[in-house]
Amino acid sequence: MPPEAELSHVSKAPRSVPGGPGRKPEWLKKPLPDSRSLRRMEALLRDRRLHTVCESALCPNLGECFGRGTATFLIMGDVCTRGCRFCGVSKGLASALDPEEPHNVAEAVASLGLRHVVITSVTRDDLSDGGAAHYVATVRAVRARNPGVTVEVLVPDFLGRVHDVDVVLAEAPEVFNHNVETVPRLYPTVRPQADYKRSLQVLSRAATRRTGLTKTGLMVGLGESGGEVSEVLKDVAALGVDVVTIGQYLRPSKDHIPVAEYVRPEVFAAYRETGEALGLQVHAAPLVRSSYHAAESLETARRGKAGREPLYSEADAELQ
Repeated sequence: MPPEAELSHVSKAPRSVPGGPGRKPEWLKKPLPDSRSLRRMEALLRDRRLHTVCESALCPNLGECFGRGTATFLIMGDVCTRGCRFCGVSKGLASALDPEEPHNVAEAVASLGLRHVVITSVTRDDLSDGGAAHYVATVRAVRARNPGVTVEVLVPDFLGRVHDVDVVLAEAPEVFNHNVETVPRLYPTVRPQADYKRSLQVLSRAATRRTGLTKTGLMVGLGESGGEVSEVLKDVAALGVDVVTIGQYLRPSKDHIPVAEYVRPEVFAAYRETGEALGLQVHAAPLVRSSYHAAESLETARRGKAGREPLYSEADAELQ
């Protein structure tokens, strides 16, 4: 069956709303966050000189997650050495690594009482190991200070260096996440310094080692077709990936690549069904991001290894 036909059960309504200037669709609106919770979280992070991808990437779920006392820690600074055209993180010359950062992350996890911590980073092509050793130091510090906590790492591609991937995998994170971000046709436009096949190789290495769950994510609304998304799902399923997140691309600023379209919630539901038919656990909805509800995702994915239940109900997906 052609990939496009696999989505033919979606209603005959348009699959999307055109992107561009103007108001976003209703399904992308979020309630205002609790300002007191925001201030408490911001104070904790600044006190320990920490960054979060929630802030640096201008995540639309920041208010909700900070309000719940959760965050995705961004290590190795807040300046990236690459210039992906979708990403809100600053680009330029990265600073020296902070040797106290692993300790500070561990203490922040303790202060927040987190049971599941997500650690990601900017891409550090300037470092000989891409920052793999710093990931290891951070994971070890978090576990030493917070016994029983589960760890999810969301890593860059390490320029395809298998040894550096293995260094991180040797710590046996409960979740190893590396995002493919978009369909291969759009890489030259959206991720000119990355490579789709290289990202698949990183995921393949993690899935083969089986130290924990393997996860990836992609954005839609960049001009991809439904068939191309289906092909990506097939590619990662064939590698043995366990979990996939799919969310709407939102333009961080006028300097970033424009939104081609706002994909309707029912299309996300169709992507979820397509992925689940391939044996994947799929979390797909307009405001889904890689680390959104990560603890719940881990628990459900572990249970679903046998039963393959969806991460979220269709009703939940429409609300997120």
